[in-house]
Amino acid sequence: MSLTTITRAEPAPSAVARPTRSARAEHNRAGWIFSTPFLVIYAIFLVGPVLVGLVVSFFNTATVAPGLGEWVGLDNYAEVLGDGEFWASMWHSTLFTLLTTPLLVVLPLVAAMLAARVSRNQWFFRLAFFAPYVVPSSIVCLIFAFMYTPETGLISHAFGWVGLTAPDFLGSVNGAWFSVVMLTVWWTFGFNFILYLAAIMDIPEDIYEAAALDGTSPLQQMRHLTIPMVRSTISLVVLLQVLASLKVFDQIYLLLAGGPDKATRPAIEYIYDTGFTSYRGGYAAAATMVYFLALVLVAVIWALLRRGRKVEA
Repeated sequence: MSLTTITRAEPAPSAVARPTRSARAEHNRAGWIFSTPFLVIYAIFLVGPVLVGLVVSFFNTATVAPGLGEWVGLDNYAEVLGDGEFWASMWHSTLFTLLTTPLLVVLPLVAAMLAARVSRNQWFFRLAFFAPYVVPSSIVCLIFAFMYTPETGLISHAFGWVGLTAPDFLGSVNGAWFSVVMLTVWWTFGFNFILYLAAIMDIPEDIYEAAALDGTSPLQQMRHLTIPMVRSTISLVVLLQVLASLKVFDQIYLLLAGGPDKATRPAIEYIYDTGFTSYRGGYAAAATMVYFLALVLVAVIWALLRRGRKVEA
């Protein structure tokens, strides 16, 4: 058989069979079938409560009385926007985000770049960094409460070992913020570490080998190769960390109860106290909607910044 015959026997690119309309419909139907269980659960446990909360926010609902109560329209929202305690709690959530986000974005990245260069027993670093993340928040707060105990706590003793006086971790404002930030960094460090490490391990080894042949040092490789190639992961981690920090509740509530004197009470704890301690369900729902819109605004700003960077690129 001649080369000409073989060439003529090959199908042209335009002759490649395309999926028919019925095949595409069958493919879409299968996708909807497999997605339906998740969508049902998502609608029942997320979309449904959000819509119920939106409705309740327009009523003078009490959490200890049946029914929605009296219609008050936008009065709950007006009260929320003029409530100094609500905005103080929003500032506490923002301050917590400003204190924890840089640490939980940079430190896991550095640790992941160093761990990626370990050729043997890398599993140990993955386990050591990720293990605290799976510990329940109540256990973590109990452990750190013991370590922060004046005179007998491990962390308080550590200050004495270097000749310093330990601050009042749980009784002063500065000590409270230091204690909860330190707890959060230790507890959630592993999640971002795993995300970074997975992204770094996807970088082809040939790139590093070529850079090494050009005489670049490991530090230069991290700076000029690794960081630019995991930039999308860094952006994702920043968004996830900002949203997670703005939603802080467990560690502050369990370790400090919002104290001292409500100086660390975040927005979610304020909403919880209003709805389940003061029993003002309608007002708490309105505060939740305002808080929810703030989180959506953060996500929208991030999406716009991402789109702008893609257009520039």
